[in-house]
Parts: sequence; structure tokens; C-alpha cells
Amino acid sequence: MEEAMKIKQILTAALIAGLATFVALSQDQPAPVKTPRVAKRQVQQQARIKEGVKSGELTKGETQKLKREQAKIQHDKQKAKQDGKVTPKERRHIRREQNKANRDIYRLKNNEQEKK
Repeated sequence: MEEAMKIKQILTAALIAGLATFVALSQDQPAPVKTPRVAKRQVQQQARIKEGVKSGELTKGETQKLKREQAKIQHDKQKAKQDGKVTPKERRHIRREQNKANRDIYRLKNNEQEKK
């Protein structure tokens, strides 16, 4: 009889400890930060780069430069999301990077260099 009580107490304690651990872990996970405008713009810019390669408007070197620029924007976006909140300052920085990338894509697609 005493052995059954001990087993019941141990199982109850284990259940409570498991439940407490689950609750603690679930609270540590912040909700994912969303940046839909940034993501949509990145997709559009990458499509423009791909289109420039396909049409021959971008040389290999120009394409590599634009892809590096896109990778930096992606890196900065991930870095901004790390703490669970993208501040207005971080959003402004990313928006300015995207504005520059947009100008670079236009300039390089229209600079009359021939693809090699």
C-alpha cells in the first residue's frame, strides 16, 4: 500500500515538473517578427535581377554585385529580427538599403554594357 502511494507521488511530481517545463519553454519563444513589405520588395528585386540575367541586360559581374547586395539586405533583416522586434530605425535602415538596391538594379540593367 505504501509502495503504491510512493509511486503515485512520484508520478504526480514528474507530471507537475513536466508541465512546468513545458509552460516555461513555451513562454521563451517570442512570436515571429513579420516584415511583409520588406519580403515582398526583396522578391520583386530578385525577380528583376533574374529577368536582367535572362534578357542579357546584366553582365556576370553586375549580377554578382546585385546578389551580394540582396544577401546583405537579407542578413540585416535577420539581424533586426533577432531580438523579436524590428524597430523603426532598423526598418528605415533596411528600406534605405532596398532603395539603393532598386536604383542599382535599374542603373545596371540600363547601362548598355553587353553580357559576356
